[in-house]
Amino acid sequence: MQKKILIVDDHLVVRTGISIILEESIERVKLYTTENFPDTISFLKKHEVELIILDINIPGGKNKEMISEIRLLHPEVKILIFSVYDEATHAYQYIMAGANGYLNKLSDKDKIITTVETVLKTGSYYTPDIINAIINASIKKQMLNPIDKLSKREIEICELLVKGDGNLEISNKLDISITTVSTHKNKIYSKLNIKNIVELIALFDHAK
Repeated sequence: MQKKILIVDDHLVVRTGISIILEESIERVKLYTTENFPDTISFLKKHEVELIILDINIPGGKNKEMISEIRLLHPEVKILIFSVYDEATHAYQYIMAGANGYLNKLSDKDKIITTVETVLKTGSYYTPDIINAIINASIKKQMLNPIDKLSKREIEICELLVKGDGNLEISNKLDISITTVSTHKNKIYSKLNIKNIVELIALFDHAK
C-alpha cells in the first residue's frame, strides 16, 4: 500500500532534503510538498494523505491552530511537527494540541526515519522528554505554556501588541473601545506576570 506524505516547509533545501531521505528509506512512498499554510489547506481540500510533516513557522501559519484547522478537513491524518525549536521547551504544547509527534530539524537521518516510520506504523511518536513533560504537567496541574492562561480575546490583543499596534490601532481593528483595550492589556500583564511590551514579545517568541 502506498504511503502518501505531505511535507510542509517554506525552505526548498529542507523540502528537498527530507524528500530524498524518505524516498531512499521508505518503500512505496508518495511525497507532496507545500511551502505555506494557505497552499497546504488548498491541497488538503483536494487530496488525502496519511502523514503531514509540518513546520510551525511557515508563511500564513497559525502555530497550534494549524493542527485543528487541518483536523477539520482530515480528522484521521497524522501530523508530525517539524521545527528548529527544542522539544524540551516547545513540543508539549503541540502534542497537547493534537500533534502525533515532534521532530527537531537538527535530528540526524536515522532519527528522522525512525520518527516518520513510527508515526506511520503506530500513529504517534513521543520521546521520553515529551512523556515526562506530560506527566509532570499532570502531577503539578499547571500549564507549561503561560500563554494558555489567556482568553481568546486577550491572545488577539497580544498578537497585535507584539506586531507593534498601539491601543488606538487595536481598538479600531477589533472594534472595541480604547478603555476596553487598556483593561485587557492590564489583565494580560497581570496573568503573565510581566511589566512591559518587551517582556511580552520575548514570552510570545518562546511560546511559538
